[in-house]
Amino acid sequence: MMLSSSSLYAAIDLGSNSFHMLVVREVSGSMQILARIKRKVRLAAGLDKNNRLSQQAMERGWQCLRVFSERLQDIPPSQIRVVATATLRIAENSDDFVKKAAEILDCPVKVISGEDEARLIYQGVAHTTGGPEKRLVVDIGGASTELVTGNGAKATQLSSLSMGCVTWLEGYFNDRSLTEENFAKAEAAAHETLKPIAPKLTEQGWQICVGASGTVQALQEIMIAQGMDELITLPKLQELKHKAIECGKLEELEIEGLTLERALVFPSGLAILIAIFQALNIESMILAGGALREGLVYGMLDLPIEPDIRTRTLRNIQRRFQLDVEQSQRVKQLAEHFLPQIAKPWELDSRCHELLQSACLIHEIGLSIDFHQAPSHAAYLINYLTLPGYTPAQKKLLATLLKNQSGPIDLFSFNQQNALPLIQAQRLCRLLRLAIIFANRRRDDTLPALRLKVSGEALTITLPHGWLMQHPLRAESLQQEIQWQSHVQWPLVLGESDTQT
Repeated sequence: MMLSSSSLYAAIDLGSNSFHMLVVREVSGSMQILARIKRKVRLAAGLDKNNRLSQQAMERGWQCLRVFSERLQDIPPSQIRVVATATLRIAENSDDFVKKAAEILDCPVKVISGEDEARLIYQGVAHTTGGPEKRLVVDIGGASTELVTGNGAKATQLSSLSMGCVTWLEGYFNDRSLTEENFAKAEAAAHETLKPIAPKLTEQGWQICVGASGTVQALQEIMIAQGMDELITLPKLQELKHKAIECGKLEELEIEGLTLERALVFPSGLAILIAIFQALNIESMILAGGALREGLVYGMLDLPIEPDIRTRTLRNIQRRFQLDVEQSQRVKQLAEHFLPQIAKPWELDSRCHELLQSACLIHEIGLSIDFHQAPSHAAYLINYLTLPGYTPAQKKLLATLLKNQSGPIDLFSFNQQNALPLIQAQRLCRLLRLAIIFANRRRDDTLPALRLKVSGEALTITLPHGWLMQHPLRAESLQQEIQWQSHVQWPLVLGESDTQT
């Protein structure tokens, strides 16, 4: 059966560093990604001092679009959006490039303003990124940087600045030296560019800062490779800058987790990001789930921005894999009963609460493949499913929790995630395992009124008097659980209250 072309959509972004194409299919009111194609074109590097694009740079761009054009032939023109950003905004001869690009793609190419670009980036983030509603979005492109504040679906302050990782590379690292002096000049120039807009953005305020660019993506990859948690902070950026300076030359830049393809523009992007953190007093930043291209596609699909993206994602998974929603709720309610009793001594904050609740709601997804090795199937599915609202690090943590929801515990897998500090991730796992055991009768009327207490890592469960004798199968499961947890030095003590209540 042929794929219905009417369900296909494509968005192409002609950026200053790379050209990107996103092809999606609409499935029951949500977006299924079919292809992401990216080519490093480095268009901005082809601008001369009179802002004219070289013939060579334009040829690189057209060649890339010839590759993209084959995929567009099966998609209705009304369901394709092609936009060009900073370099083609400032190039004196951009009309020459755009005219031929439109002929190659056989559809219009629109050079969008910086404000329109910022608005689309914000829409892409709002549709794909979880967490608090009040956000600051930062996108460092090849020749421009967009900074947007917003609340929910609405952008409140839009800014597009003429600085980017390609133009800053040419301007401040053109001798290819990674020196303290070059970084200082690049950062000072970024501070100067930010000065007029910083007060307006700070005035808006935000609860979460989200990065939506290649520079932030590269930072995530470096941090995962180096075992750091996913929150980008100024001390981490400064540490990476010192590592870059130690390498001395751009051609010799080697940082674990940094790809060769990204290395060339990484120092200039890093300098800009350091200046943004300082100028706006940003405490921490996470990686966005989408940006400009997603903003274009969601605009065509005309889907509403839901207040809680993660809830929508979990609901879609429950429906798609036909999970037992009532059982998921039972396990979640038990976990919620545990948390207030031990959250303070175990330092489990709201981020931990939300991730544990998410794991509870989808913990049985592995059963959709087979009962045998269901936890491993669950981990595999969560690792590879698209989960709008969750960062790559949060997905990895959920997969780790589900892999270890029962049976022997794989301690090594907890070192592979970087969404939470190791000890917090392990504590969430302990609570999830217990909630699953206590809820396994799949009935509300058999859930015990139990109490939890912690002393260091020792966890004590106090059950109603006589409960263990009345529930021999679960008593057996709990004894087995004490064994599993003791094998990894997680002390678990089981007891009953002295008197019948």
